[in-house]
Amino acid sequence: MQVNTVTDYKYVSYLWDDAKAASMAGDEVALLIYRSNLLGADLRLTNYGGGNTSCKAMAKDPLTGQETEVMWVKGSGGDLGTLKASGLAALYVDRLRSLKNIYRGMDHEDEMVELFNHCIFDLASKAPSIDTPLHGFLPFKHIDHLHPDAAIAIAAAKDGKKITQELFNGTIGWVEWQKPGFDLGLQLKACLDENPGIKGIMLGSHGLFTWGDTAYESYINTLEVIERCASFIEDSVAKNKIVFAGEKIKSLAQEDRQKQAAALAPVLRGFCSSQRNMIGHFTDDDRVLQFINSNDLDRLAPLGTSCPDHFLRTKISPLVLELAPGEDLTDVAAIKEKLAPAFEAYRKMYAEYYNTCKHPNSPAIRDANPVVILYPGVGMFTFAVNKQTARVAAEFYTNAINVMRGAEAISSYTSLPRQEAFNIEYWLLEEAKLQRMPKPKALSGRIALITGSAGGIGKAIAKKFADEGACIVVNDNDADRLVTAKESFQKEYGNDVFTTVLLDVTSRNDISHAYDVAALSFGGIDIVVNCAGLSISKPIEEHTDKDWDLLYDVLVKGQFVVTQGAVAVMRKQDMGGDVLNIVSKNALVSGPNNAGYGSAKAAQLHLSRLNAAELGKDKIRVNVVNPDAVISDSKIWAGAWAEGRAKAYGVKVEELPAYYAKRTLLNEIINPGDIANACFAFVGGLLGKSTGNVLNVDGGVAMAFVR
Repeated sequence: MQVNTVTDYKYVSYLWDDAKAASMAGDEVALLIYRSNLLGADLRLTNYGGGNTSCKAMAKDPLTGQETEVMWVKGSGGDLGTLKASGLAALYVDRLRSLKNIYRGMDHEDEMVELFNHCIFDLASKAPSIDTPLHGFLPFKHIDHLHPDAAIAIAAAKDGKKITQELFNGTIGWVEWQKPGFDLGLQLKACLDENPGIKGIMLGSHGLFTWGDTAYESYINTLEVIERCASFIEDSVAKNKIVFAGEKIKSLAQEDRQKQAAALAPVLRGFCSSQRNMIGHFTDDDRVLQFINSNDLDRLAPLGTSCPDHFLRTKISPLVLELAPGEDLTDVAAIKEKLAPAFEAYRKMYAEYYNTCKHPNSPAIRDANPVVILYPGVGMFTFAVNKQTARVAAEFYTNAINVMRGAEAISSYTSLPRQEAFNIEYWLLEEAKLQRMPKPKALSGRIALITGSAGGIGKAIAKKFADEGACIVVNDNDADRLVTAKESFQKEYGNDVFTTVLLDVTSRNDISHAYDVAALSFGGIDIVVNCAGLSISKPIEEHTDKDWDLLYDVLVKGQFVVTQGAVAVMRKQDMGGDVLNIVSKNALVSGPNNAGYGSAKAAQLHLSRLNAAELGKDKIRVNVVNPDAVISDSKIWAGAWAEGRAKAYGVKVEELPAYYAKRTLLNEIINPGDIANACFAFVGGLLGKSTGNVLNVDGGVAMAFVR
């Protein structure tokens, strides 16, 4: 194959590093991984978890000692951008191709997947994917199968075959839409046999196959074909000028879009969580706005997507909200009443789709709620079982928008027929994948905001909840401390698990903004832990009005206003929730030099009881954890409080941990993790019918016993 040496592209990124590639010379598998990572790094070429790549090379057969041809291909469920050797499947090429001798036809496609296991060369291989024969039956040493928007736009166009023929002068073949599998691999080989010398194959409504004799040739060939597709589409867009038949409505200003989305997200989340808690994602990307504000929205949105990768993530079609961009959302009951019929209609549509298309052996109907919700003038919401899946669904629907845009510019867009879409969504092999997914953790689908969570007890609670599957709104009033916490959470959990916001609990604006961040990032809130605090230890004669006001503003009013904001969001969702208040043994025990702090803690405790009594009707539980002497990583103990307590008890500051431990019944030092465990006990599922309770975590202080 003649290789073009042009490396300057407009619509794709050329990332190949000759020196780096040269260091892998002779190692075809290393070059495959390198090429895959480069392709996966450019979202214009592929998308998360989509596509697969392969290479074929000679290797020594461990059974015979003879050289044999082996194919390494991306395994099932992997992602090109992060692919490593452990994510590859390695198969004997001759064994894979010999399966043609026992293939029984289209009605027996799925049984072939099990037979791939008899072709495994490397016993440590990842499970081979359904696309394995598509690579195996082609003779080329290096092959790329991608789902670039520009190529799918042509593949999903009404006359995509003709466009492909004319655009590439016959150098790219065409295979009509068919569900991926063994027969599709045979069709690719037949297309090549009928068109020798082609440099790729377009799969109708699906994607693109390209290849080369070396990793570099395959990489360049892939870039060139996609660049040509993208250039053709953009030239057509520029010529036609009007996209999606023009603008029907205007978007709100960005700040107004964000406020409107934050106000509505918890309501939508409540509707979408009728079967299980869902996590949300919001985007007002320009490409999304162009589509949802257009005259063509009502025509194109119901059609659904074409590429199987897009469809599996986004469902049969989106729900389009019939709300004005500037709709008044303050009357929550009225908005719910207005939206309820739309959700009922969507669920009914989905049930009819299932019942019309199902086969005798189809899996049971899944959650009938929408994944993608479009709000013209505002943006797109997506809801799924976790943040990553919700975010990726948004990315895939944006890909689908790009495909519709391109197809409409060059021809007209066509989606998968409903039966074909159903056969993908309820494919028994896909169902088997779902059944193999890890069991959800205790807090999966829950969203938690822990005040003061950049350090000390708050940070320990946040990490415990994250470990148990929750999404976390990490916050603090100390910007520097928050930056440090962000770095820690990023390293340990990744961006899909948490977000950060600067929050001073004495500021209603900060509190309101924090809940907006929670709604935009994850869809709402399920758990609020009032943990932010401070302490002042002084004799009564030294206490000032400023001391008193600060203690009550942070500890009592802060707890009240944060809880008040949480209740408003939880009522929008109508999913119940948890409020946990980190109080203190000092709420129950009298001691010297503690009038302001101790009385404020007592107020926190009784406020918790009052809230529990009031919020039970909303299925919102309010409980208290009473720590004592948690010194590790505590900002409180870093200041004058430690000196004040040491003075009150007649010991040195460094002797405080041992002093506190010795006065407990269990003679134990209390750590932040102990408080985090107590909080998890309340929200982890075992105490779902408990509210208004107090759990002491103090090593046993008899004077602090509640009864």
